[in-house]
Amino acid sequence: MEPLASKIRPKNLAEFIGQEHLVGDGKPLRVAVEKKHLFSFVLWGPPGVGKTTLARIYANALDADFFELSAVSAGKDDIRKIVEKKSGEKNPKPKILFLDEIHRFNKSQQDFLLPFVESGVLTLIGATTENPSFEVIAPLLSRCRVFVLNELSNDEMLEIISRAEKNLQEKNKAKIDKPSRDWLAGMANGDARQAIAMLEATMRLYGKISVPNLTETLQNKFLRYDKAGEEHYNTISAFIKSMRASQPDAALYYMCRMIDAGEDPKFIARRMVVFASEDIGLAQPTALVVANAVFRAVETVGLPECAENLAHGAVYLSQAKKDRRAYNAYLEAMQDVKKFGNLPIPLAIRNAPTKLMKDLNYGKDYEKYTKESLLPEKLKNKKYLK
Repeated sequence: MEPLASKIRPKNLAEFIGQEHLVGDGKPLRVAVEKKHLFSFVLWGPPGVGKTTLARIYANALDADFFELSAVSAGKDDIRKIVEKKSGEKNPKPKILFLDEIHRFNKSQQDFLLPFVESGVLTLIGATTENPSFEVIAPLLSRCRVFVLNELSNDEMLEIISRAEKNLQEKNKAKIDKPSRDWLAGMANGDARQAIAMLEATMRLYGKISVPNLTETLQNKFLRYDKAGEEHYNTISAFIKSMRASQPDAALYYMCRMIDAGEDPKFIARRMVVFASEDIGLAQPTALVVANAVFRAVETVGLPECAENLAHGAVYLSQAKKDRRAYNAYLEAMQDVKKFGNLPIPLAIRNAPTKLMKDLNYGKDYEKYTKESLLPEKLKNKKYLK
């Protein structure tokens, strides 16, 4: 039986919900679809926000031969078969390869894929929940545009739930009341696939949608660690918040849950590197050195032994003093950059490599150790680092 998520999957951009910054009028993916621009790209975002759907819509719009692989199970032979597959037409269609979870492809596999993308034999669409800067080799990434997808908003989730309800009504006459809609939207945390699967499972188990039935379904079906789902994010969140609260026992427990569930240890180590600057920061600058050393050890040693390195890092970061001032200052400064744009830089600290620039007072009265604010005039008295 065809899953509900497949039944209601959008076939074109007119049906697509969310990601307006990519598919709205004049936005890059809409332009690419409308003008049939053929190029490789990576879709980076959380699960259930439309990465696979956008890849299919794009390939269909370009009338391409579309191949889907998951990097979890695929290998070089699968790519070779696609490349060698002969087209029965005089004017062969372009071959678009959608590689889900591209971050699961190791360096050797990505190196193998690279020449086919480079030569245009394959057009690659990669999908990942992880930062492609860390997980995709530089030569391959340089040949792809990266599009960042966002979690679906509450309103977008409600719209998707309504679409699912219409499909369920055709067969089961199912209705979803407002409390159930709100519960579903909140539970799914911006993941449409999660919400749709919950609806489908609840109908199958109980034949009626209600908050109690949804809650029972969650307990029966979804309380497990899923590296592409909600519990993945719940557990890493608990790990980070335990370190933030200086509770090494809790941090170790959640770390062990992730390791036992088969989580990539590099994923845990990367979050520790981020945490070292974000939460510990100026209070103990050596924390970043330790976190980077843990990440390097994890890369070098691998499981199971690298669990010792992760435990060392988790306890150290948990017990370290905390100071978020640098990170908070960064966030506040970025807000002003986005709010005010490129404010004029004071003349005294502008570069003056030519006579004309010097005549225009670039660099005039510059003092190396001045206590005068060097911020733009509009922000003269602003203090980010408090």
